[in-house]
Amino acid sequence: MIEIVDSKFIISAPNIKSVPDSEMQDEIVFMARSNVGKSSLLNALTNHKGLAKVSSSPGKTRLINYFDVTFIDRDLNEKRIAKFIDLPGFGYAKVSKSIKNDWEKNLTDFISKRANIKVFIHLIDCRHPHLDIDKSVSEFLLENSNESQYILQIFTKIDKLNQKEQNKLRNEFPNALMVSSAKKRGMHKVNNLLFKILGDNLDND
Repeated sequence: MIEIVDSKFIISAPNIKSVPDSEMQDEIVFMARSNVGKSSLLNALTNHKGLAKVSSSPGKTRLINYFDVTFIDRDLNEKRIAKFIDLPGFGYAKVSKSIKNDWEKNLTDFISKRANIKVFIHLIDCRHPHLDIDKSVSEFLLENSNESQYILQIFTKIDKLNQKEQNKLRNEFPNALMVSSAKKRGMHKVNNLLFKILGDNLDND
């Protein structure tokens, strides 16, 4: 059984120049449009209810939030340490155009220049799987990631769909994972995959 046994908030950075140096540590980036349930997923994955602050105002958070996390495989007694990075939600932001442009440039710089990112996790609301903004993010990640980085699509709020709708989504996106933070569904699959990816990186070093 693989689970996250320790997690803690490290820092909030306003831009790429302010992010902490973690060259020796793998980074896992979470990104989503606002109101998809990113903070709820972070809390569910780490089993830490208050780790990431869940805002009632979509698009409110405009900082890059860093968390230290420790995975453990209880069967093999193996440990992996990584950093979770919670990027600001895109879309819905009620800010001026100049602030939004600066914000988006910071995120673009961060994603394209941060070499120690090992996994990009793109969260999508399962009820809205074909939004243009998510298609743009998927295309951007494919264009700006390198061969040593993984891109993982995760559909959130899967409990909102009936079984027929879930099956249709799985058939359309066979490589994606489906989760429900509210019902704690899919958390083990996500953590198992992240643990494996982190282990693969160790093997390749």
